[in-house]
Amino acid sequence: MKASTVRAGAAEKAARVRLFLLDVDGVLTDGGIVFDGDGREIKRFHVRDGHGIKMIQRAGVEVGIITGRTSEVVNVRAKELGIALVRQGATDKVAAWREILLEKGISAEETAYVGDDIVDVPLLRQVGFSAAVADAESEVLVAVDFVSSRAGGHGAVREIIEFVLRSSGAWEKIVAKYLGSERPST
Repeated sequence: MKASTVRAGAAEKAARVRLFLLDVDGVLTDGGIVFDGDGREIKRFHVRDGHGIKMIQRAGVEVGIITGRTSEVVNVRAKELGIALVRQGATDKVAAWREILLEKGISAEETAYVGDDIVDVPLLRQVGFSAAVADAESEVLVAVDFVSSRAGGHGAVREIIEFVLRSSGAWEKIVAKYLGSERPST
């Protein structure tokens, strides 16, 4: 596995994040779409990405989804993770993001977006902190502040969330809740 790519200024940008937005296909999933015999869509999500989402929520950062496709499976996963901010069928992701900014009353600099394909580049260029999964398209990889070492659907979101939480100083506090007062020595 290759190392993550962290561009200059990425940690400072990540430390300001109050709203963490995600694409779905290729980011929360490996990009594969499976249909059963009745035409129902099936997606595979990584459990550590879900746990990472819960961790960043506990740190006071709201999580949302902006995706171009529409899928009931996304609604199910979002509900399970307590993500109320879901924009599906967003053919213009920048417009959807701008609506969210107005709705939430936060600045562009306080937002993050994780993408994987060229349709994500316009939004990645607008947010305060941008990130991509390791197997994103080359146009995406050069446009972001942080590139995970992991592929989409394989724990990449958790890795990006950990970077955001470490950058803001919240990681140790969140981890202490799991490990208690006794920290292993390193």
